[in-house]
Amino acid sequence: MLQTDSRGPDEFRASHDMPAAATTAGPSALEVRSELLFQSCLWCGTTAYRRSFCRTCGSTAFKGERSTGAGTLVRRIGQSPLHTWFVAMDEGFTLVCQIVGTEPAVAGVGARVRVVRAVTPREQGLPLVELTSRATPLERWW
Repeated sequence: MLQTDSRGPDEFRASHDMPAAATTAGPSALEVRSELLFQSCLWCGTTAYRRSFCRTCGSTAFKGERSTGAGTLVRRIGQSPLHTWFVAMDEGFTLVCQIVGTEPAVAGVGARVRVVRAVTPREQGLPLVELTSRATPLERWW
């Protein structure tokens, strides 16, 4: 006869899914993460963020890497109150972020940003970035 695990769902999740430090520290420790993790394809080396397969070769084999967190604003998405942008990261992947700590009129295409808070892998949401330097008129792309 097949024998199953008799533990409840919370006990199983706590012992298998989360590392020991995260279970004792509480949920607030998981929410405050400033490091951004991205994927690199094992076959062709293409970088990506939260993808299930490589957009270049179609492989599903990825390895996780840490980003430096620096990037350039590429394009605004939506209305200015949302303050959402496409950011081209220095490692070669693009992601959607929200800018914090500045007015929408200050941010422009070509400005440099850094990651302030990255979301955990299982959490939904956008990474938060802040401006490190404004775009000069010569760097602007329009």
